[in-house]
Amino acid sequence: MIIRHTSMGDLDQMVRIEEVSYPSAEGASRESICKRIQTFSDCFWVLEDNGKIVAFINGMSTNERDLTDEMYDHAEKHDPNGLWQMIFSVVTDPQYRGNGYATKVMEKLLQDCHERGKKGVVLTCKEKLLPFYTRFGFMNEGVSQSTHGNVTWYQMRYTF
Repeated sequence: MIIRHTSMGDLDQMVRIEEVSYPSAEGASRESICKRIQTFSDCFWVLEDNGKIVAFINGMSTNERDLTDEMYDHAEKHDPNGLWQMIFSVVTDPQYRGNGYATKVMEKLLQDCHERGKKGVVLTCKEKLLPFYTRFGFMNEGVSQSTHGNVTWYQMRYTF
């Protein structure tokens, strides 16, 4: 297994994993994932096993402190020199869940972001995932202003 950044050749696999992992109102569209890859492929961390993507995390860099809904579909908001790494998706192919793959990818993302000089990492999650992110050192900042997918999200922040 390797963890690497993405390329356009990964698009079909990532779209499939996103589609089976999130309700349509919450998951990224093929077009959105494609624009993200074109704009910030180095902000995708992909865990690959024998040529197959089993888990990935993606997001963008910005100087904004909070993750906003408009960031999801506006790749042009990415600032490669931004101090904050936003996370849009932390996802594992359903048939590979429970093996610690998302943990491995998150640990690599945090290491890379620290080495890149980021101030920290921000994500939003549902209440049931708060303990997962807290394990890494993310702090719960409470209910997010996000209305993405018409669900309640909590903003989590990891500061270096």
